Amino acid sequence: MEAWASDLNPVAVLINKAMIEIPPKFAGLPPVGLLPESDNRTSLDVKQWKGAAGLAEDVRRYGHWMREEAFKRIGHLYPLVEITPEMMAKRPDLKGYLGQKLTVIAWLWARTVKSPDPRYAHVDVPLVSSFVLSKKEGKGTWVEPVIKSDSYRFEVRVGKPPKDAETGTKTARGANFRCLVSGSTIGSDYVKQEGVAKRIGETLLAVVCEGDRGRVYLTPDLIPALVQDLNVVWRPESSLPDDPRNFWTINYGLSTWGDLFTSRQLVALNTFCDLVAEVRSTIQTDAVAVGMVDDGLGLDVGGTGATAYAEAVCFFLGLAIGKQTDNASSLCGWHNGAAHQKIRATFGRQAIPMVWDYAEGNFFSDSTGNIRRQWNLIAEVIENALGNTVPSFALQGDAQSQSISTNKVISTDPPYYDNIGYADLSDFFYVWLRRSLRDIYPQICATLATPKAEELVATPYRHGGKEQAEAFFLNGMTLAMTNLAQKGHPGHLTTIYYAFKQSESDEGSTSSTGWATFLGAVIHSGFQITGTWPLRTELGNRMIGSGTNALASSIVLVCRRRSSEAPSCTRADFQRELSDVLPAKLQDMVFGSGESEPIHPADLAQAAIGPGIGIYSQYARILKQDGEALSVKEALEMINTEIGRFFNEGASDLDRDSRFCLTWYQSHAYEPGQYGEAQVLAQAKGSSVDGLVNAGVLVSSAGKARLLRTDEYPADWDPTRDNRTPVWEFVHQLVRALREGGVAKAGELFKHLGGKSRSARQLAYQLYTLAEQGGRADEARAWNELIGAWEDIETVVHSKRASQESLGI
Repeated sequence: MEAWASDLNPVAVLINKAMIEIPPKFAGLPPVGLLPESDNRTSLDVKQWKGAAGLAEDVRRYGHWMREEAFKRIGHLYPLVEITPEMMAKRPDLKGYLGQKLTVIAWLWARTVKSPDPRYAHVDVPLVSSFVLSKKEGKGTWVEPVIKSDSYRFEVRVGKPPKDAETGTKTARGANFRCLVSGSTIGSDYVKQEGVAKRIGETLLAVVCEGDRGRVYLTPDLIPALVQDLNVVWRPESSLPDDPRNFWTINYGLSTWGDLFTSRQLVALNTFCDLVAEVRSTIQTDAVAVGMVDDGLGLDVGGTGATAYAEAVCFFLGLAIGKQTDNASSLCGWHNGAAHQKIRATFGRQAIPMVWDYAEGNFFSDSTGNIRRQWNLIAEVIENALGNTVPSFALQGDAQSQSISTNKVISTDPPYYDNIGYADLSDFFYVWLRRSLRDIYPQICATLATPKAEELVATPYRHGGKEQAEAFFLNGMTLAMTNLAQKGHPGHLTTIYYAFKQSESDEGSTSSTGWATFLGAVIHSGFQITGTWPLRTELGNRMIGSGTNALASSIVLVCRRRSSEAPSCTRADFQRELSDVLPAKLQDMVFGSGESEPIHPADLAQAAIGPGIGIYSQYARILKQDGEALSVKEALEMINTEIGRFFNEGASDLDRDSRFCLTWYQSHAYEPGQYGEAQVLAQAKGSSVDGLVNAGVLVSSAGKARLLRTDEYPADWDPTRDNRTPVWEFVHQLVRALREGGVAKAGELFKHLGGKSRSARQLAYQLYTLAEQGGRADEARAWNELIGAWEDIETVVHSKRASQESLGI
């Protein structure tokens, strides 16, 4: 299908062009560059160059030429390290490498400040978050500081790292450290003071090399001296935004984009940017030599000949350099995990954090941090995902005034209130993309930085306060959405993405300020929301999500243009319609229907908004008793109340023991409470503490009572021999079985649920919601996993039953 895209941010525009506009121009063409002599892929001679595979191959071939040419110019900055007898004397593990010259993967640095202790004011104290280099089983490695009088040096040790190596010289969160020599405390204020005064230095902790059997870590003082005082031709001097929420380095003196890179990284990035311009004429000549017509027109004016093709290859090589910066700044850490030891990218999350001990990678290695990987990854995407041959278009434009959406099917991913300062953060890449690509796209790369003033993000520091920022966002987003509602194809739905952030979940997620403001903008624009679909869009291992209960979904709003004749109604009418419609919709979401599968608990709260807000948005106005209009936030609160009522009514179908457990859990979770309180509640539910203990769901001693945790339930439980099996016990046993033995083991218990299956499922949803609201991420994850596996468990049970019946068992 023909695709049209627009964005205000030049980085996004360039990525859009890479995705939809450039590959179709050159679909079906073979590569024009020569296969490198070192490449033994003989099958390429007869390969059918389908889609944009030829373009992808030229990105690899000319990328190879750039790498070779760059090494001629700056290879001396990345010397090999010879393993000498002196090195081996203290490290028997290096014996197999004696006399070999190893390629450096990374230099591991620690920032330093002068000791605040006057007696040791000449000592450069290393600021180290961890001395551990590798946690790999059997190959543990760490740096040991060897202190002598008023000086120190670092020795790399192998074996199991000592516990105190984990924390380095750090004493607390933030910039709080201790002096290695004097032991004195170094507070964050002192570090900031030294940083602003440009007195933070660096010292080499260790060197990581490529070995035959994995990483080889070397003591720094045995490594040849590094080249100093490099001639940096150009550095990005523009300042970082004064936004303490997302930019943490400013307080420590790293206040320009150029400050975020070492001199060697700046020299390397400059060299590769220069080579993009140099290789362009070579590609153009090669293209003409193989018969490509040259119309002299570049990409920016719609060219499709040799000139444009050369620019296309260079364009993707320029993107590769931009991508390399994520792995080539002084904010890259060293990942020392048991499975992998590698450079950690700058952007583990959408912020510029401060990194105290950083990894400087080797552009020319074959391991982590090398630049070849960047154009190979890009080439794979071009080759495998961007084979569309239909001409498509990516333009730069403001959503409030764009016209490309006229009579088109619209799907859009707007900024999310105040979640992420895209424009500010993307300048990290833009300053380098502009350097390598402004001759190819002079208009897109015309500005020194990405446009900020029109960016629809509620950023308080930019608009003079929180209220002003919210007003800016609401007004601007309403204009942008109105533009879409009026221009979009009237016969098709519009889909709009929204991503929650953790603070919105803490606010109550489905009625938070950002969410309500965004929904208000969509509804006020003339859209009726007919559904909200949860869509998994976030990696579970991303830094902000790891070990937290951060939401991993985007919400897709499904919209159509609201009728100009839409009626008004009263708040009471809206409440009645919610009560009539929402329970049936929730029933389908929890238990599934003929048209859809059940919704996971983690997504239910957002998905359930759809039917409710659909009712709200179909009316021109909903009036309260005082004549004022019912706000979106008030409507969301009413929807949430209705969702709560649905689950509370479902709880009435539970057995008496499970009703006690659920009520107790709401107050105490799995923590102990007073025995007397438990007895009163149990009697009110028609049960008793002794009965609950006998049922195997409660423990009681020393005047206290407590619900059993999932891992405390017996693994040999047999429901056929248990004469008191509350649903509460069943769902906890299912979680235990699923974690210990997967779907098959859970199925062995599930088959005994019988008529309790429906109640058990609804209880699991409730337990997820309560755990999530209480911030108990592990518990919430367990219930979400159970619901997610529910259909598979049922399938296993039904399949086994059918198999037994066929055998006459």
